[in-house]
This record gives sequence, structure tokens and C-alpha cells, in this order.
Amino acid sequence: MARTTSTYVCQSCGAQTRQFFGRCASCGSWNSLVEQSATPSDTRRRRPVATPEQTTAIPAAARRSEPIAAVGDRPLQRLGSGYGEFDRVLGGGLVPGSLVLLGGDPGIGKSTLLLQSAQAMAAEHSVLYVSAEESAQQVKLRWRRLSDEQGLEVDVSQLHLLAETDLELVLQELEALRPAVAVIDSIQALHDGELGSAPGSVAQVRECAAALARIAKRQNTALLLVGHVTKEGMLAGPKVLEHLVDAVLTFEGDRFASHRLLRAVKNRFGATHELGVFEMRGQGLAQVLNPSELFLGSEEPSAGTATIVACEGTRPLVVELQALVSTTSYASPRRTATGIGTNRLHQILAVLEKHLGLPLSRFDCYLAVAGGLDVEEPAADLGVAAAVVASYRDLTLPAGTVLIGELGLGGQLRPVAQLEQRLQESARLGFRRAVVPKGSGLGRLAASLDLQLLEAGSVAEALVLALGVNPADDRA
Repeated sequence: MARTTSTYVCQSCGAQTRQFFGRCASCGSWNSLVEQSATPSDTRRRRPVATPEQTTAIPAAARRSEPIAAVGDRPLQRLGSGYGEFDRVLGGGLVPGSLVLLGGDPGIGKSTLLLQSAQAMAAEHSVLYVSAEESAQQVKLRWRRLSDEQGLEVDVSQLHLLAETDLELVLQELEALRPAVAVIDSIQALHDGELGSAPGSVAQVRECAAALARIAKRQNTALLLVGHVTKEGMLAGPKVLEHLVDAVLTFEGDRFASHRLLRAVKNRFGATHELGVFEMRGQGLAQVLNPSELFLGSEEPSAGTATIVACEGTRPLVVELQALVSTTSYASPRRTATGIGTNRLHQILAVLEKHLGLPLSRFDCYLAVAGGLDVEEPAADLGVAAAVVASYRDLTLPAGTVLIGELGLGGQLRPVAQLEQRLQESARLGFRRAVVPKGSGLGRLAASLDLQLLEAGSVAEALVLALGVNPADDRA
């Protein structure tokens, strides 16, 4: 009888050790080592190592490689998910035989999104929905509620439901049905009976994902996996899970807001900078075709607000910034930013104090992006500066004005990418004035869009054009 040995596996990084430690030596995580028994079935899986005498006796294998130019071309036909926002993030749709991992916080709407997408795809393709966390009746109740509230009468005869946690039974169903699309909700709930560890452990997630990947590639089935996230916001399970799949998507949003954002962290068949916007309604998730209106505030301008045009991938978004500058009551002023990096705010405040002479070091500064969107690109610098100065001077920017530009440490206004798309989106939403860096060369385009283009070379010049007064003047 084979002797059973024990190893300790880190649940954060998957590192293995023979001895228990309170801290993982590979990733530094505390209390993450879990004991795992190596069963005889695991031992039988190992391939014996050939001796040098056996190696010399093995004949050379037939060559299977070929020149890359001789590899035949196969047309790539993507499968539509039923939602344009979903397809945008995927790069145009699902690729047959690909694995897509969707992660997000509990209750954010992952299962709702995939169930609605599976229902839409079932009109043209065979779809298998594997529910490993809910019973078949629970999934059907949610599907019926979504269908009744949407008022849809579609043919779902090709939408199959399987409530099962055993990996072997799921693989048998995939072999028998051979669907075009399969949804696994979730990968952490599946269990391989040949492994001694508990469901959701590193070994279980790794082996279940690898088995599903093999059958998906062999049958040319597009596989959608739902993944859990840890309290730090990272995808649960081993890092090899993210390497194994073809695309990693994150579904995020503020629990106090109705909109949800779908982003791609990894995508072998498309770009990773696209953004999909959804809104949670009573009838489920609805895609937002015009997200700029979602992130805009009221039409009446107020002191300390500015409008910018941020680009998420190829999509321009018109966003409102809000700033509040007030006298500090402490020895060091407070700096708080929501939606924009705090270090970026510190840098902009230093530029304004240096080149405009504003004593902002004696004032608290609070900055927020309306709608809960995170703006990371530097094209928002001019809008942040205008909002801060407007709040400090108690001024109001003229209605219908957008500000686009990056601030340099010397106070200069630097050009930004995709300026043409930003101006077109501004004009479409009714804006009539745009403050941009000098030398854009888009005067003819602005004239055709009925947009007044105000070009500036420095932050001081840009703020004078935007506010109509010199912010450095004490009488402003």
C-alpha cells in the first residue's frame, strides 16, 4: 500500500512545502498554508522518469512542427453575447474555444449578467449553464423574474441548465451536449473527487480549470467562468488560473450607485482598455449606450465644478469634476480625492501654487469625480486645476465649457491623445467651448462642429480663457 504524504499549499500563490509555517516563504501571506494529502491516485498520475539507458533506446519522435507561414488560415467567427457593451470589452464577441474569467464582488451582478447573456445567445446557439452555487429551481426563478419584467418572449429551447458541483459529471455533460457556449458559475464551487482538498482550494481550482480548458479547446466551446474575489479585491485561487484563461474581466461598481463597469484585465483576442457600462434596474442589467450622460451632473453650473472628457479605450466619456477648497483647521491641510489619484492632486496643487501664486498649502482640498468613475489618464489635469481654482476664488465656469489637457511641472499645457474624438463627443452633447493645448491643428474640425476652440500654452493662460478672469489676481 502506497504511503500517504502531506504537503502544505499556500492558498494565495500555490507554493508547496513539506513543513507548516505561519507565513508563506514565496508570497509572504500569513496563515495561508493549508494541509493537503497526496493520495495514491495523485502518485499514479506522475510519469516515471526514464533512465539514461532507456533514453538512448527511445526512437526519435516524428516531427510535427511546420513553418509558421505554412500554417493554414482559419476564419475567426466570434459569437455575439447579446450585449454590445459585453462584446466591446471582449473585443467583438466570444471566440470559440476560448476561456473567459469574470470576477467581481459578491452581489455585483455577475450571475445576472451571464444568465441574461446566455438567454440572448440561446436564440442562435446551444448554451449550457452550469450552476454550482444555486439549485436549478433558484436559477429558474431568477430567469423567470428577469424574463417577465423585461417582457421578452424568446425561444430558450437551446438553453440547458445543470445544477452540479462534481467536475466529472460536468465534463460528461459537456461531452454529450457539445454546446457552443458554456457558463460555469462558479469555478470555486466545482469539486474534483480525485483530490483530497476542499472545494475552492488552490489544487481544486487549478485542476478543475485545467480540465475545463482541455475540453473547451477540444470541442471548440466558448467557456465563461465566474470567479470569486478576495477581501483585497483580487481574484481568488492560484495565479495560474489567470494565466490559463484567454481573458480576465472584472465587473465592478459602487453598491450605492446603479451603474456597473465591465473592464478587461487580460484579453488575448482584443484590447484591454475598453470599458462597458451597465445599469442595474428592476428588470436586470441594461447596457448604457450613452454613458456620458450618466456621469454628467446637473445642467446648472456651480462654483468648483468643471467638465472634462476622459477616454476609456476608444470611448470618450464626458465627466464632471467637483472640488471644494476651504480654510484648514489643522497644522497640515487635508487632501482627499475620489476617482483621481491623490498623488496626482498633490502635484496639480503644487503647480498652481508655484506658477499662479495661490496659497493652497493653507487650505483643505477635496476632489471627487461625479458618478463614481475612476479617471487615471493625465488629460483630466486641466479640469482638476480649473475646479480647484474656481472653488478657491468662488467662481463659476461658463456653461457649455469642457477642459482637456495635461499639466507639466513647469506650468505648461501638454497635448493629449485622441483629441479629435473628445471634441466630437463634446459637440454631440451640446458643449460649445473647449479649452485645449496649443497647436492641436483641429480648428477646421471645431468649426464644422460649431465648437469654439480656445488654445492655451500654459495653465495660467488656460484658466484665464476658461474663467474669463486672471485667477492670480487677488481681485478675482
